[in-house]
Amino acid sequence: MFFRILRSGKKAQEKMKAYIVLRRIRFLGSQTTLRFSAVRLGGNPSVGPPVSVGMHVYNGKPHRASERGRQQRRPTYTREEMDMDAKYADLRRAAEETAVVDAHAHDLVAAGSTLPFIGCFSEADGDALALAPHSLPFKRSLRDIAALYDCDPSLEKVEEFRRAQGLSSITSKCFQAANISALVVDDVSTLDKTLELESHKAFAPKVYRVVGIETLAETIINENTSSKQKEEEAQASTRRRPQQTRTKNCEQREHNEDLQKQSGVVDMTESKESVVGSSWTLDSFTEAFVAKLKSYPTQFRIFALANKIVGLKSMAAHRSGLEIDPSVSKVDAEDGLRKELATRRPLRITNKNLFDYIFIHSLEIAVEFHLPMQIHTGFGDRELGLRHCTPFHLRAVLEDKRFVKCQIVLLNASYPFSREGSYLASVYSQVYLDFGFAFPKLSVQGITSSLKELLERAPIKKVMFSTDGYAFPETYYLGAKWARDVVYRVLSAACEDGDLTIQEAIEAVEDIFRRNALHLYKLNVFHEKTTSIDDNTISSSSCLGKDDVILVRMVWNDASGQHRCRALPAERFYGIARNKGVGLGIAAVGFTSFRDAPAVGTNLTCAGEEIRLVADMSTLLRIPWSRNEEMVMVDMLTGSGEASEYCPRNALRKVTKVLLDEFNVTVKAGFENEFYLLRKSFSEGHEHWVPYDNSSYCSTSAFDGASFMLKEAHSCLKAAGIVVEQIYAREIIKSIARKHGVIATFLPKPDLNELGSGCHVHLSLWKNDQNVFMGSNKYNYHGMSNTGERFLAGVYHHLPSILAFTAPHPHSYDRIQPNTFTGAYLCWGKENREAPLRTSCPPGVPPDFVSNFEIRSFDGCANPHLGLAAIVNAGIDGLRRGLKLPPPTELNPADCASHERLPHDLLGSVEALAADKIFHELMGDKLVTSVIAMRKAEIEHYAKNPGAVHHLIHRY
Repeated sequence: MFFRILRSGKKAQEKMKAYIVLRRIRFLGSQTTLRFSAVRLGGNPSVGPPVSVGMHVYNGKPHRASERGRQQRRPTYTREEMDMDAKYADLRRAAEETAVVDAHAHDLVAAGSTLPFIGCFSEADGDALALAPHSLPFKRSLRDIAALYDCDPSLEKVEEFRRAQGLSSITSKCFQAANISALVVDDVSTLDKTLELESHKAFAPKVYRVVGIETLAETIINENTSSKQKEEEAQASTRRRPQQTRTKNCEQREHNEDLQKQSGVVDMTESKESVVGSSWTLDSFTEAFVAKLKSYPTQFRIFALANKIVGLKSMAAHRSGLEIDPSVSKVDAEDGLRKELATRRPLRITNKNLFDYIFIHSLEIAVEFHLPMQIHTGFGDRELGLRHCTPFHLRAVLEDKRFVKCQIVLLNASYPFSREGSYLASVYSQVYLDFGFAFPKLSVQGITSSLKELLERAPIKKVMFSTDGYAFPETYYLGAKWARDVVYRVLSAACEDGDLTIQEAIEAVEDIFRRNALHLYKLNVFHEKTTSIDDNTISSSSCLGKDDVILVRMVWNDASGQHRCRALPAERFYGIARNKGVGLGIAAVGFTSFRDAPAVGTNLTCAGEEIRLVADMSTLLRIPWSRNEEMVMVDMLTGSGEASEYCPRNALRKVTKVLLDEFNVTVKAGFENEFYLLRKSFSEGHEHWVPYDNSSYCSTSAFDGASFMLKEAHSCLKAAGIVVEQIYAREIIKSIARKHGVIATFLPKPDLNELGSGCHVHLSLWKNDQNVFMGSNKYNYHGMSNTGERFLAGVYHHLPSILAFTAPHPHSYDRIQPNTFTGAYLCWGKENREAPLRTSCPPGVPPDFVSNFEIRSFDGCANPHLGLAAIVNAGIDGLRRGLKLPPPTELNPADCASHERLPHDLLGSVEALAADKIFHELMGDKLVTSVIAMRKAEIEHYAKNPGAVHHLIHRY
């Protein structure tokens, strides 16, 4: 039995994840096909009755409030509004039940804080705060809190309830009602008695930290000054002489100092030193600041950020405005530091030149390590002048070539400059939007109009929710509650206007409330969901790394295409290995499919250096089919913490970086995972694996016979959330098959009488969120742009070499044969499935254009990272040299004598790779040399042992 799990299609190809389409069932003894529609993974909310008026949402489930609460909250609906709610019931359900990621918040304060509770309704203070109860946001918010607490809607009664229940109780109640799955908290708060970050983990499943760059700079100076002052005081104390040894000169000097103090005259030379107590220079400060910033992760790498911090934050708008000078001189910054050091402690930086200098250095670090930079914009602090807070002032930074790859998040909906923020997000790939703080500081109309303005031009994929909650847990609850309501209002109105379909609006809810933040901040969060299949229930926890986890699998895909892992006790993984990794003999990266020993010629030995397997925490996954276990993808690092030259993931990372640096282009890819189902059989005392059944191609009975396994595999994929690694999909499918006593094998051709199974990959090219593989009115070569044609031409010219990575086993070439839809000839075609390279025009794309291309000569024995790296490598060469494609092939290439045959076997591909120096240059000579040696060892072994290929059904 043959199945295909297609993770490409239009949307999955664009996003590289999130769709599973059970596309084809084929049987080893016959030809049958079954197609049915795409099923969204991890996207649509669970089906159920909409949450009605008078109900709170706790962990996504309705919880009925008291009668008093219902009476306080029950609005009056017109018939038109009721019809509207019925029409958009699924959209409302999605808005109300999605577990949100709060992408920008502040620390809570302890119960004994001097901050008045009324401060959660307004940013005012003093006499202005006394009038806050007369504002629309205050009146609405107070009623909402009273309904949650089941008390009278008065400030006195609410505060009385808070005191009686205690901080822990009310915080739990607010966070449960808010249904927050992850919390991103900055450290810029200066409020009285703020709680430590760890304290927040009692109320939210996952909590992450964002570091305020100005707060960090001030802390470094203040702490250093304080320690120096103590040193000086101690030294002065030891220098003091006994009273009886004083001279008359000493007594006279003290008498003069007393007179100066009494008359108000102070020696400024001594006064300044006592105030400053510091010998900072700009160089020494910069060194200390950068070192501290880089020290937050254990080893500051792009693979380990989730363990410590997930972003940086600037409050420049509060102090010096957003007119940041990216070319601020060192001389001006030094002068600014000198002026700041002349002020009293604790230091609070306000000098614009120093501010700009700190910001630019921090943004460079953020770019280097792929950290988003949050920037306060618009309203939010009485000290700032609004004219200095418009995000338009950031254009000088955005246009600077150093920052073309930065990620800047404009906070607070940029209010009242929401349209300006929307415009910037639409024209600058670096700009993202966060609409926190509008809740609950604005009226409903104010919040709604602000969000509408953000969505007027900004891509939905760039808009994120946050509560901007601070100090009091009620601010988190109110932010989440009204965000859900307003997002529903805005998106349903967009549906009415024809801007969105209902399904697109539901997708937008997931993006805004969850997915965009998960992607941007690289958070490892999987929201809780449960799917029942008959009597089996499969669930994934909303919180990874809990006490019930026993083992963690650290998984990698080696150069021979095999999945390998190291399993660690959870306490060891989370205590040590998560940050420091685990050791692996470097010889292991040269293992072949037939022997766990390095192939001759790889130059790898067991006496060689050790590599470290370090977890990429953004890929951490609770294993749905195995209780008490998690798995995580790993990167291979050297002992010094650098990426290993033998790491397949790093090879892909390197070539995509070159593509981005040189051409400002990124690649999106989607894989088709095809596999056969085999069952165990015994004949004459020997074990055999035979087709699961012998029904015909496209047989409905074939699906009936295996549907229970497919449903369970599908449920596990859903329970895993959005799968970001092709490896995980295969692991799930194989594991569910094993559970039912069968094998799911991704081997290209377990039966030579069948067509075989592949792992076709679809790729597109993107620049500034636009598909640049697709042609335009200015340039359209068979539906491709100039960039698209050159990239594909590079792949075409290097295809024989690429096969050494995408068809890496001698057995792979049993599949790549004429008239088998695998692409056996060197050619390309539009929608030609006999060509190895096929440009695609899926539904929704104009017929004169193509959106992506497919490589059909890619199978399940390949390492997906190395295969993609080889393809991108070839594409870069096409772009660099401006290569051109020959005319497309519209006929079966087997019938055209002019088409050259691709290598008939692995040896031909290996010889092509050995002679193709472009792969050595970009992917690394050590890696390519090792791969060539491994392929030659495979060729020699299977030539001597042709029957050994049947054992590979267990390895692939």
